[in-house]
Amino acid sequence: MLFDTDVLIWVLRGSRQAAAAIDAAPARFVSIVNYMELIQGARDRKELAAIKKFLSGYFDTLPLTENTGHRAAIYIEEYGISSGMRLADALIAATAVEHCIPVCTGNVKHYKIVKELEIVQFKKTGKW
Repeated sequence: MLFDTDVLIWVLRGSRQAAAAIDAAPARFVSIVNYMELIQGARDRKELAAIKKFLSGYFDTLPLTENTGHRAAIYIEEYGISSGMRLADALIAATAVEHCIPVCTGNVKHYKIVKELEIVQFKKTGKW
């Protein structure tokens, strides 16, 4: 399963529920886009090191390939105006589709327009 950035952020902020969702997955992936979004959000070197340790310890990072880029461009052309699909979401969706794996996200609205994408909705409930 490819985990969206929102779920990863919840884990980094201490959500046991998000951590359990990741632990339950038989295979855990992030796209290079998720990786870069998290790294970009680091506030200092200590936080950067913690993010990198978390990602390298639990996930395989899927690269941006020519096919992924092409598919993402098609998604932007098809859905950018009608649904407001943004670049990062198109790349993440394309990565999941290209690798035939579902994406786990709390932001279903960002991805539901992509018919061939399997979405596993993460719902944070109650206390973290």
